[in-house]
Formats: sequence, structure tokens, C-alpha cells
Amino acid sequence: MQEVRDRVEAAETELGVELSARLQLFQDRYGQAVAEGDADGLAGLCGGKHGRWGRICVLPDGHETSMEEPHWGRNSEHRPIAWVGSAPDDW
Repeated sequence: MQEVRDRVEAAETELGVELSARLQLFQDRYGQAVAEGDADGLAGLCGGKHGRWGRICVLPDGHETSMEEPHWGRNSEHRPIAWVGSAPDDW
């Protein structure tokens, strides 16, 4: 099971890096909203997350259907990461 998790994480990290040039703007907007305490800006973000690993999708809500993109953000080690679906915090 650990090997499967390691492979999934490696694939998610690789995809995250591939998409970072195009999607970094969303990470920058997220960082600015956090720094400024912009609740409205944060409320418009996608709900996709994997909380256990500190992942928060920084794309706009509904992006999976409108942009056909996976969830994208940074992992707990601040590396770009992309993932499909969402999991409970204790997965």
C-alpha cells in the first residue's frame, strides 16, 4: 500500500510541476488573499483538498468542469502538486 501511495504522490508532484507555469498566478492570488485576510477571495476557491498533507486547491470553485483541470496548489513541503478528486482529512 505504501508503494502505491508513493507512486501516486510522485505522479501528482510531476503533474503539479508541469502545470505550475500556467497556474502559479492562482497560487499568488491565494497567498495575497491570505496575507490581506480577504475572506471573499478565499470563499471563491475550490473546496478540493487533502488536508492531511496540507494541500489546498487554489483554483476557482468549479474549475474541474469549466477548465477541465485537476486540483492544483502546493503540498505541505511547498512543492507544486496536482490531484484529482478530494479525500477526507484522515485518508
